[in-house]
Amino acid sequence: MEFTESYKQTGPCCFSPNARFIAVAVDYRLVIRETISFKVFGTLIGDPVYEFQLLGTWDSWQGTGSGGFVLFLWFVGYSVSCTKAKCDGSFFGTWICRKIKGGDIQWSEVVQLFSCVDKISYIEWALDSEYILCGLYKKPMIQAWSLTQPEWTCKIDEGPAGIAYARWSPDSRHILTTSDFQLRLTVWSLLNTACVHLQWPKHASKGVSFTRDGKFAAICTRRDCKDYINLLSCHTWEIMGNFAVDTLDLADIEWSPDDSAIVLIYSPDGRCLFKYQAYESGLGVKSVSWSPCGQFLAVGSYDQMLRVLNHLTWKTFAELMHPYTVRGPCYAAVFKEVDEPLQLDMSELCLSDDFSQGNDEPFRVRYEVMEVPINLPFQKPPAEKPNPKQGIGILSWSNDSQYICTRNDSMPTILWIWDIRHLELAAILVQKDPIRAAAWDPTCTRLVVCTGSTHLYMWTPSGAYCVHVPLPQFTITDLKWNSNGSCLLLKDKESFCCAAVPLLPESSEYSSDE
Repeated sequence: MEFTESYKQTGPCCFSPNARFIAVAVDYRLVIRETISFKVFGTLIGDPVYEFQLLGTWDSWQGTGSGGFVLFLWFVGYSVSCTKAKCDGSFFGTWICRKIKGGDIQWSEVVQLFSCVDKISYIEWALDSEYILCGLYKKPMIQAWSLTQPEWTCKIDEGPAGIAYARWSPDSRHILTTSDFQLRLTVWSLLNTACVHLQWPKHASKGVSFTRDGKFAAICTRRDCKDYINLLSCHTWEIMGNFAVDTLDLADIEWSPDDSAIVLIYSPDGRCLFKYQAYESGLGVKSVSWSPCGQFLAVGSYDQMLRVLNHLTWKTFAELMHPYTVRGPCYAAVFKEVDEPLQLDMSELCLSDDFSQGNDEPFRVRYEVMEVPINLPFQKPPAEKPNPKQGIGILSWSNDSQYICTRNDSMPTILWIWDIRHLELAAILVQKDPIRAAAWDPTCTRLVVCTGSTHLYMWTPSGAYCVHVPLPQFTITDLKWNSNGSCLLLKDKESFCCAAVPLLPESSEYSSDE
């Protein structure tokens, strides 16, 4: 992997939908950078000077043509470690480190710089990547900008009603704003400055969902102590129909990937398709996620179970538990993050001054494959406090709908990876620190995890491995993929960097030069 240097940020950062740009909030300024011109200066060549014996299967190293391997910078100076598991339980491998001639990675130049009238609280790209809006919620105001017409600008001010949230429509030519106290939702046109109002939206940021083709919107409203779903045409923004729903407090709505149903409850014509309740007593559903293929609906509950429903009968076909003790027979690989002291003969290494401060830790982090049975660390939530930290808080599908990752909030350091095709547990990642974020590669089966440490953690069906970020004092608190899976955005508290991620090989075995 290749990393940029860190850059300042004071708010949201996000990739454009076309993966070409990244927008960053720096106080009152909106900075637009390119993400396609990573440049590596220097070569990584030389004679072998040290060998590591690692757990793993390395079978696809590729040379540079001159006897040196690419990107050994992180392996020597910044101690990336990898672990891979085979079904027969055998683990082996050799890692050869080479002398390095100094290298660096240069970030592309700023392509646009916009000044807002107040500090930026929110950023969202239009789907065509031509426009971008900034939410200045303290003002409150919305400002929008065009990348192709820098002189064009748009400012939306709701006056005393305020603005609690703003979003783009699928056609990238309308902005939807929700006022404070959910008094009204307004659709603003960038084409003719017209606006349309919808009274009493249920939520500020939730309760709005668009079909995949962008033709219709479903908006949740509440009036007379009852929840309603309104169907609007995204062409005229007229209400095509509305219907009451049998809910006490509707939390959110979402179209299915095939646009045939809204969430799991109602069809577009208002017929109730299915009403699901996992159990009667106690807290209920905590998280819900459609699979990308639209055939499955995953439901995470406060009872620490994951249930998966099919879209034909709406019946539960899988109930997956998150036990505190994993016992055999278990075919899942359990990867535990461990620290390993460095034992290098530093007199043999030749590092440039630019990287001398990259990793001052006396150890490197790697995964160790554990045997079952194994007791997993957990936290018992206090019974007297509201909103207990338990239940399925993280729930995310892989791009091919085969895998799903979950985090039980009472076990914040554990990430569970399930194989839905075989209805079994595929892997468990046991981290030292609570998991902050987990995101699937949008193009292949690769999962990236961060825990607020200086490392990235990656999993593929072939194994799991750790990558140290070679930036001083940089702890990863959040991460995002761009749309083509070539770049990762990594956020620290007051800075960010990007990482160029190599494509996975088509074979099932993961290449160690990742």
